[in-house]
Amino acid sequence: MVIAKAWILKKHFDGLPKTSDFDLKKIELPSLKDGGEQKLLLESVFLSVDPYMRLYGQWQVKEGDVMIGTQVARIVESKNPAFTVGAFVVGEKGWRTHFISDGKDLQLLPSSWPESLPKSLALGTVGMPGLTAYFGLLEVCKMKPGETVLVNAAAGAVGSVVGQLAKIGGCKVVGCAGSDDKVAYLKKIGFDEAFNYKTVESLDEALHKASPDGYDCFFDNVGGEFASVAINHMKKYGRIAVCGSISQYNDSVPQKGPYMQIPMIFKELQMVGFIVSQWNNRQKEGLQALLKWVVEGKVKYNEHVTEGFEKMPMAFIGMLKGENLGKAVVKV
Repeated sequence: MVIAKAWILKKHFDGLPKTSDFDLKKIELPSLKDGGEQKLLLESVFLSVDPYMRLYGQWQVKEGDVMIGTQVARIVESKNPAFTVGAFVVGEKGWRTHFISDGKDLQLLPSSWPESLPKSLALGTVGMPGLTAYFGLLEVCKMKPGETVLVNAAAGAVGSVVGQLAKIGGCKVVGCAGSDDKVAYLKKIGFDEAFNYKTVESLDEALHKASPDGYDCFFDNVGGEFASVAINHMKKYGRIAVCGSISQYNDSVPQKGPYMQIPMIFKELQMVGFIVSQWNNRQKEGLQALLKWVVEGKVKYNEHVTEGFEKMPMAFIGMLKGENLGKAVVKV
């Protein structure tokens, strides 16, 4: 018998989530049986905290349910020949230390995964955030060599990969972040221009200074005021990929304009919102490319690791406050 620990959503969020919105519970798991659906017992090794959980936690999780989320887990017991004990998988089983599965909803880490590479990268650079950057740039922005790409929240899990993939694609890259340390990191990993949006006197002037000719592509993770200003710096026929709006996730009262229609019309811009799951049929392609670039050193990574399953809520709230540099994960 295994006793799993799980974080339950005790109360739906009102503004920025609080630790009191969660409750830590113990769940007794049944034993595996031959011939049954429950063929695998797994233990979580790393768990992800991501901005999307703020919205989906509000929309899709009922009070009293286990909080949603993804983990890298190790197989502890197996009655399924396709999964060997000790193998690592990625699963979407929420904030749990242990769980049981039939294996249908699990994804084995690629066989080419180097032993020296942290398994936690399957939750970040070589996982959903990396795929978001990959398909957002290739399929939504349709970046071309020689173009200028703007990305906000550039030191985060998605934005840091966006900038590096754009450099691989032969583009000039401008990024913004919320601290001087993050700006220094962006320059270290190859961004051509980077600035701290919290300390510049004028966001409008900072964007113009970084690229006087404007921007061909804008990868927007933030929305709100930043997007309202940035759209005026787009070149004619520019493309905007919208995959997040973290500036608004914790608002109790929706923000109001300015609005984007006039620059969109006169610059004939394309703005597309997307969720990376629409390319699930090409997931293998994206993961192989990202893993190859990481191994070759062309894509660098940084992880913000919190130790201890009991600190899941604190890690989640800290990520929403922008305390992480790179991908935020929790080591169980």
